[in-house]
Amino acid sequence: MSRLQTRFADLKEQNRAALVTFITAGDPAYDTSLAILKGLPKAGADVIELGMPFTDPMADGPAIQLANIRALDAKQNLAKTLQMVREFRVEDTTTPLVLMGYYNPIHNYGVERFIAEARESGVDGLIVVDLPPEHNNELCDPAQEAGLDFIRLTTPTTDDNRLPTVLNGSSGFVYYVSVAGVTGAGAATIEHVKEAVTRLRRHTDLPISIGFGIRTPDQAAAIARVAEGVVVGSALIDQIANAQSADQAVSGVLKLCAELSEGVRKARVS
Repeated sequence: MSRLQTRFADLKEQNRAALVTFITAGDPAYDTSLAILKGLPKAGADVIELGMPFTDPMADGPAIQLANIRALDAKQNLAKTLQMVREFRVEDTTTPLVLMGYYNPIHNYGVERFIAEARESGVDGLIVVDLPPEHNNELCDPAQEAGLDFIRLTTPTTDDNRLPTVLNGSSGFVYYVSVAGVTGAGAATIEHVKEAVTRLRRHTDLPISIGFGIRTPDQAAAIARVAEGVVVGSALIDQIANAQSADQAVSGVLKLCAELSEGVRKARVS
């Protein structure tokens, strides 16, 4: 079993959801970002999404767009992001780590080289926002053949006719974007999320993780009662943006992660 499969299976036995945290690699600088990355598991992150900085992150709202700019200004690139994963794996061999981003940097790096180095560095899966299933042969298929999970995004506008196509070749978990819009947008109602999860489960047996707009422990707990995973990104990124120092950035992210984790862990306790 992959690290992702093992983690979700273990959490199912514990009757709780996963806290899936997102940060952008290299934001606000390499060493600070690495310190945050290394601290997330102990702060309660069950799965980590590590953003690959890109100049045009069209699916992301202002918070993550600015995170990309800070990272790129600090000279972060794909090679450094893979090195960050290697350094993370020296201390942590069990927490699933997924690279999330856009196809252009991967294409420029070279797909074959990227897949080989991602596997070697300890990456478990990929979320590539702008590569639809019609292009599975470009990255999804070779990535999965190499042992990397390929996680698909589904949205409120992905109807029942489209879902089988979107989920074709999907593995690891399904990432449901709960609002139509960019990251950091307003949260969906819990009724909407419940309906979406019910519909998705008619199409897949994979764990379902819900993201976009989740900012507080109470919101995380509400999602944790109906889905297998709760994804938080912009709220953590805001801790970095508002920090006055590197130490404050690290402590702010890890403190919020711990609070979110507590909400998730208590969500299903009767």
